Amino acid sequence: MAVATALGSLGAVALGTFVVALLLQWLWNALVAVTRFRATCRQLNKFPIPPWRSWVLGHTGMGQSTEEGLQQVDSLVARYRHGCLWWGLPWLPVLRLFHPSTLRPLLSASAFVAPKDKIFYGFLKPWLGEGLLLSGGERWARHRRLLTPAFHGDVLRNYLGIFNQSTRVLLAKWGAAAAAAAAGAGGGPVELEVLQPLSLLTLDTLQKCIFSHESHCQERPSEYIQAILELSSLVVRRQFRPLLHPWWLYRLSSDGRRFARACATVHTFTADVVQRRRRALTCLGHQARLGGHQGHRMDFIDLLLLSKDENGHTLSDEDIAAEAETFMFEGHDTTASGLAWLFYNLAGHPEHQERCRQEVQELLAGRDTADIEWEDLSQLPFTTMCIKESLRLHPPVTAVSRRCTEDIPLRDGRVIPKGVICLMSIYGTHHNPDLWPEPEVFNPLRFSPENSKGRSPSSFIPFSAGPRNCIGQSFAMAEMKVVVALTLSRFVLRRDTARPPPRRKPELILRAEDGLWLLLEPLLAVA
Repeated sequence: MAVATALGSLGAVALGTFVVALLLQWLWNALVAVTRFRATCRQLNKFPIPPWRSWVLGHTGMGQSTEEGLQQVDSLVARYRHGCLWWGLPWLPVLRLFHPSTLRPLLSASAFVAPKDKIFYGFLKPWLGEGLLLSGGERWARHRRLLTPAFHGDVLRNYLGIFNQSTRVLLAKWGAAAAAAAAGAGGGPVELEVLQPLSLLTLDTLQKCIFSHESHCQERPSEYIQAILELSSLVVRRQFRPLLHPWWLYRLSSDGRRFARACATVHTFTADVVQRRRRALTCLGHQARLGGHQGHRMDFIDLLLLSKDENGHTLSDEDIAAEAETFMFEGHDTTASGLAWLFYNLAGHPEHQERCRQEVQELLAGRDTADIEWEDLSQLPFTTMCIKESLRLHPPVTAVSRRCTEDIPLRDGRVIPKGVICLMSIYGTHHNPDLWPEPEVFNPLRFSPENSKGRSPSSFIPFSAGPRNCIGQSFAMAEMKVVVALTLSRFVLRRDTARPPPRRKPELILRAEDGLWLLLEPLLAVA
């Protein structure tokens, strides 16, 4: 009995000691966290703070993904030219940056030092996996090296035929709609919403370039395409519903179940393609596979299956699927948004539209084919200036975020503390009057060679910049040039003056609340 009592006492003492140790450890961690947070606040206090709701709420609820939200960014940039501090909550500081002086150190930092913030990007992970958009560290660096050859000019050259083919499908649909409108209303242009069909166009080209798959999604429904469109919509909806941010709650919701079903559809399609190509590669052998593609176009999956790093290691099927799905996600909506706003800007500036049209007509004069070829892309200087100015005025992605793993010193002596979310405002930078006089004016000549001299590369960042810039930017620019050139060779674009200006809506990409509606008239009818 005495022994049992002694053992019980020892156990109680041990338990008490353990609890006290845990409490002391918790108190120490809390003290360290508070001390670190106070040091971070001292560094952040050197950045200007816009008026807020209260010291408890900070700026919570003051930022919106609406037209008014973008106008608020304009006001912030006009007052705080380089950046400002935004308190999402009393413990969640966000640095909003609008100028090369504050952006450049982050953009030039390695992916190890300035990884992407995971608060929002994490919503995409069940869909995109560990592709380039979401991965970090050595994994990202290795994949970036392996994927870079897939976006070389010699590879992109072979995609031009696809860009031309898919664009002609869209223009044929628009031509039929214009003909029907002319027959029914006695002539005149047809009014069409352009962003949705342009999204289908870019999805069509990507399926052909990535998978060599003819989905015909511009002409009939595709389960795979519908799943991608639904996933994009669901991610945006979740962003604005804080109660659904925790995964365990989201999985129980109707949106979460729809998200899981759409993910399964996309993953099944991609995995099937990768596995079939892997089996074919194994049967034929590496060299035979390479030889079999000589003179023929290799798609994205082929290139990834054949890629090897410096140690001879290849990508796994899961890696390839993640990169393919990332390319589909990043490549369709962004390019479609860029094209839609380009058409809108050209429709509002007929003098610039006509100059682009003349450039295209002179290029195609006397040819047997009206296709845009690889060599033609460098022969469209004014059209390229218009594309760049539209990407400045209406960037498809309005902001990207980073959360640094170490302090980042700025040239003026201030420091961006590690662990703080940095919202690099692409829209704000592109509308900064210190960088772009009269930033709301559409003026393609900003990008003429003489006007571009001496301009900081960080002033124009529609594809981000630095080590983590968009790997597919040459692909996107080539596709945009083909689509706009062929469209202007067939149609005149006008704005409907009876409609109010579109209300911009920044989501995953820059949209318009009720779509982007334009008047399209066949060029022959105008002549």
